[in-house]
Parts: sequence; structure tokens; C-alpha cells
Amino acid sequence: MVNASIRLSLPNIESVSALGSYIYKTSAVGTAITLSGEIGVGKTTLARSIIHAALGEEEEVPSPTFTLVQTYETLSGINIWHFDLYRLVHPEDSFELGIEEAFANGISLVEWPERLGSLWPPHRLEVMMALTGWHEGRQASLQGHGWWKARMCLLRQLIRKNIHL
Repeated sequence: MVNASIRLSLPNIESVSALGSYIYKTSAVGTAITLSGEIGVGKTTLARSIIHAALGEEEEVPSPTFTLVQTYETLSGINIWHFDLYRLVHPEDSFELGIEEAFANGISLVEWPERLGSLWPPHRLEVMMALTGWHEGRQASLQGHGWWKARMCLLRQLIRKNIHL
């Protein structure tokens, strides 16, 4: 049986960024990554690191807090959709943002995914982040669902090789 979860300590912002790079390397079209945690825990930092890994450069990546969604075309031609659903009133409002297309044809990064209600995609990587109270430290819990369960082995290998657990 595949262990579809990973828990790790991220001692600083650089390790959060490294995790984003490894998540991107294990992603494919149809990838949905949900980012949960309190305000200021690093959800947007993690999303930016995934986007930077996809773009191959340090392009400005604004938070979609007010626009609700930003899209980026990667070097491989795959679109990354970055959703911030904090201000979403009804789960069905996400359809107007193109979330169905994003889930099917791109890589989706979804901050505040609990605003989707029951509309979560079946194939997703859930990332829950929490502050540890130690300097810049964070705790990350990752859970694979659907075909993400099989990808967790590759992600775990990348993390173990590059982030000291």
C-alpha cells in the first residue's frame, strides 16, 4: 500500500520555496494543489515557488487576493492557475473563474480551498501549513488523493534527497 501522506518541518522560507519546486517537478496536466492554513503561514510563498519553478525565472507573481485568479503560461505551454478563494462567497462562484477548465487542462494552485465546499477535485495534493513558533519555521502536511497517491513516492524521494527531514 502506498503511503499517500508526508509530514515535514520547514525551518525557513528557503525550504518552503524548495518544497514548491519539488511539487512542481512531480506535477502534470490536471494537477490540483490545495494550500490551506492561517493567514501569513506561507501559502502564497509556496504557490509563488511552484510558479517560479514552472516559469524558469523569478517573474513577479502577485497574490490573486483581489482578482481571485491569475494565470501563467509555463515554458512547456501548460497554464498554471493560481486561485485565492478567500473572498469567494458561494462555491459555485468558482465556475465563473474557470476552475473547471483549470482542473482539467492545467495546474491549479488553490488557496483557501475550503471555500469550494464539495467541489474539490478528486485528483489533488492537499498541503496544510502551520507556523511552528520557531523563527521562520513551518510544519507542512501533504496528502495525495486520486492519482496523486502514486506521485507521493516521487515527491517523497525529492524531498528526502534535498530537504533534510
